[in-house]
Parts: sequence; C-alpha cells; structure tokens
Amino acid sequence: MTGDPIGVERAKVFLVARFDQVVSNVTLLGEGDWSKAFSFQVGGRDFVVRFGAYGEDFEKDRRAMAFAGPFLPVPNVIEIGEAFGGAFAISERHFGLFLGEIDLESHRRLAPNLLRLFDALRDVQVDQSASAEWPADAAKHLSWQEWMASSVEDDGNPRVGGWRSELAKDEEIEELYVRGAKALNSRLVDCPNELHLVHGDLLNRNVLVSDDAQRLEAVFDWGCSVYGDFLYDVAWFTFWAPWNPGLDALGFRDVYTSHVKDIGLEVPDLDERLACYELQIGLSHLAYNTVTNDPAERVLVAKRTEEVLARSS
Repeated sequence: MTGDPIGVERAKVFLVARFDQVVSNVTLLGEGDWSKAFSFQVGGRDFVVRFGAYGEDFEKDRRAMAFAGPFLPVPNVIEIGEAFGGAFAISERHFGLFLGEIDLESHRRLAPNLLRLFDALRDVQVDQSASAEWPADAAKHLSWQEWMASSVEDDGNPRVGGWRSELAKDEEIEELYVRGAKALNSRLVDCPNELHLVHGDLLNRNVLVSDDAQRLEAVFDWGCSVYGDFLYDVAWFTFWAPWNPGLDALGFRDVYTSHVKDIGLEVPDLDERLACYELQIGLSHLAYNTVTNDPAERVLVAKRTEEVLARSS
C-alpha cells in the first residue's frame, strides 16, 4: 500500500464514502504483516474492514464462504475492492476469544467442536486434479508433495522472497536449514498427494471461539490456504503448541489420535506425516522470521525445529 499509514480517521473517511448510512465506532482491531483491520458499525450491524497489499488474500476469504458449515463458520465477505494503493475487504464481524489465547479448561470444553472443525475441513470436496495452490495458476500446477518441497525454497516472490542469502549469514541457522531441508525432501514419500482443504494458519488469531469456549464462532483469513494433506492443519497445532500454553497442556496430538480412532478413520503413517509437516512449518518460519527481521522468534523456531528433527530421526 502507498501513502500515509492508515489510521482510524483515514479508515472512517473511506467507509463514509462507501455507505449511505452513518458509519460509527470505527476502531483499530489489529495489524498483521499483510493487513490492518478496523471494526465499525452501520445501521446497528457490526462489520470489519481490512486493508492490505494483497487482494488475492481477500479473494480467498470470499471464496472460502462456499466451505461454510455448522462446524466451519466462515464470515460473509460483503465487498472487495481497491483502496490506498492496495486492496480492501469488508466482512461481517464475529465476536469471541482467539483460539490461541484460551486456557486448558477452555480447550477441554472446546475440544469436541474443534475436532469437528478438522473433520469439516477434511470433508470439503476438492477436485483431485487441482493444483495444491488455489486459486490455481495455470502455469504452475503443483502436487501436494511438490508444494511441500517448493515451500521451503526461496522463489523470490514479492511477499517473502529474498531470504535465503540473509539466512545463510547465521552459520547455526544455515546448518539447521540445510539439514532440515534434506530431511524434509527425504520424507515426502510418506506424504499422500490426495487433496483436502487446508487452512494453514489456524492459530494466528484467525479463529474465534465463544466466550464460554463451547463453540467456534468464526474461521477467517484464508490467505495461507492450500489443497493438501488434512494432517497439515493438525501439525500446525502440534508444532506451535509450546507457544500456546492451554493447547500445549491439552496434548493435542493424543487428542487427535484418539479422535480418528473413535470415528474409524484410517490415517496411514500418521506420525511420519505429522513429523514431515512440523519440519516444513519450522523451516518455512526460519525463512519467515528472516524476512520479518525477528531474530528472537527465529531462535525459538530453530529450537523447536531441532526438537522435531531429533524426535523423528
């Protein structure tokens, strides 16, 4: 995006120009690496407007509405367009607590419906001839294994490209990355190319649960979503558990393993697949924290990635 930083006043001026009714209570909700969000009210209804540089993320949010169901609540996207040299999206607002911030008792109450969320994602019908990346790029059709391999390579894309040479400046991180990438590529044979809907970012303030942690209120921000192995979303929980004390104490790996047994779901090579995806998550976030210049977080990710390698060797 270009121009001055977008604050409450600029957001309000933008919104007033788009609605015939009075716009009120414009408030900054939060800001991530790719977008900035504000809540507001029009006609007694609550909405969220997001501004970002990448309109394709907002388009994926709109397309994800087709996946919505009782255990996969996807907010309605009202409008997408251009703003401030980038893009904007207006959605219905949902309320609740962020999944990654609830305590152990809340996780225990939520667990049955959280497991149904994973089932709902797995049950979405996906064209098995599709590319792992969606919306598909006609010139870049990737199988799930190909996507996994390419996801830890520096392809120079404008969002996170250019990290490889910078990462190599840290000898310890470089050694871990090279060793981890070699291990990852050797284990891709364990990963099936069958395609399912993968959200790919369920813990980063992208899931709201009710205040009593009895139900899911919203699953949003589908910018990282791909088509691939449904266990990738499970690995997202198992890898990042140490960052989320309530989830860590719950022992989500065991909870999920018991769940698939209870529902009679055959999951071949479950442990091997989870280890492969945890390794990919670690390696890709060594790159990500290099791009975002967050050395402290990169050290924590490196430690966790080393643990994954040691456990699965």
